[in-house]
Amino acid sequence: MGKQGIIGVDLGGSNVRVGKVKDNELKMHTAAAISSEEPENVVMQEITDTIDQVFDKDVLGIGVGVPSVVDVEKGIVYSAANIPSWKKVYLKDRLVEKYGVPVFVNNDANCFALGECYFGNARDYQNIVGLIVGTGLGAGVIIDKRLYNGSNCGAGEFGHIPYKDHDFEYYCSGQRFSREYGIDGQVLFDRARKGDAEALRIFETFGRDLGNAVQAILYSVDPEIIVFGGSVSNAFPFFEKGMWESLSAFKYPHALERLVMERSQVKEIAILGAAALYYDAQ
Repeated sequence: MGKQGIIGVDLGGSNVRVGKVKDNELKMHTAAAISSEEPENVVMQEITDTIDQVFDKDVLGIGVGVPSVVDVEKGIVYSAANIPSWKKVYLKDRLVEKYGVPVFVNNDANCFALGECYFGNARDYQNIVGLIVGTGLGAGVIIDKRLYNGSNCGAGEFGHIPYKDHDFEYYCSGQRFSREYGIDGQVLFDRARKGDAEALRIFETFGRDLGNAVQAILYSVDPEIIVFGGSVSNAFPFFEKGMWESLSAFKYPHALERLVMERSQVKEIAILGAAALYYDAQ
């Protein structure tokens, strides 16, 4: 993590955000809308136009976080969420050809975990889970300070583990609030902050289900710290109690005594995490 720059790219379904990381800080960043319904090359051009705004001769490499499954070795993006034309995109090859520097591509949840590992709450830990609680439920897993992708970039997909009559994501993501209670998650959060009893009850119930998801993570990965990100994580103070209630059933109480669970505090963590793909590769 030296004095030369690394570019981080966070590709979403409606925009792309790009920043240059240097001296362990985000020195500059920019964002642009993407034409998500347009052909592959149109979206690609919009991405490179945005990268061009921060790329210079000091850049050593580029890391890209995408909302999809990735062939990490080849840098191929498969079926990017909300970008229909991106069925199989050789993103790494395209960027290496244009910029002539090493390029690393990975799932956005993995980038979040790396961002916390290098720049956030988890810097002092070796075994880390970054858990994104938003419209879905996804995670990145760090083992011995290295990102663990699995064989198919599928490690950390705890949201798809069967739970009750569906899976954890069904009960432990923001989609639950509109489906089950007919209310937007942000509205519910605003009501909870005002002390609304019903909103507080909903978040506590949500927390108990999320606590069961955390148990699955503890049994399978045994991390030292779980850092929560995503839009629903803003309500962490309101669902934390429910999580710990569920965790009282965990079979190894001594592990719970050491477990740290915190909400992400780092601005632009997605850009920083994408840049951290370069550091992880070293």
